[in-house]
Amino acid sequence: MPLALIETGHLNVDLKPSPIEPSWILEGNPEARSHVLSTSADGAATTVIWSCTEGKFNWYYDVDETIVIQEGSIVLESMGMPPKRYGVGDVIVFHNGAHAKWHVEGYVKKVAVFRQTSPFLLGLAVRAVNKLKRTLAPVH
Repeated sequence: MPLALIETGHLNVDLKPSPIEPSWILEGNPEARSHVLSTSADGAATTVIWSCTEGKFNWYYDVDETIVIQEGSIVLESMGMPPKRYGVGDVIVFHNGAHAKWHVEGYVKKVAVFRQTSPFLLGLAVRAVNKLKRTLAPVH
């Protein structure tokens, strides 16, 4: 069944448990919950709502992730980056291979977009095909 061309969602959805890897937890008992809002047809991109209670933990990124904080605040720390507080409305991009120490101050809720990265030459080929499709497609 093909995906709908337009999907809608809302921030106020039931979030299901999404435990943090226990070996990553540094302090406290952070409880994470999430809900998948959408997935691209090729499976390379996913949009998720994620929340977490207070605690400190490591996070290792194996995909590109862009987040927008909707509620609460965090303090992020990473190599070459001193600790910094982020809150409602802040947008943060974590690239594949990044590592960050998260300190959730009470509670945080975010919208996250995950995108699988492709090898450079494959990405170049995809961009070329998309440009050709845009060039040949009729204007609406």
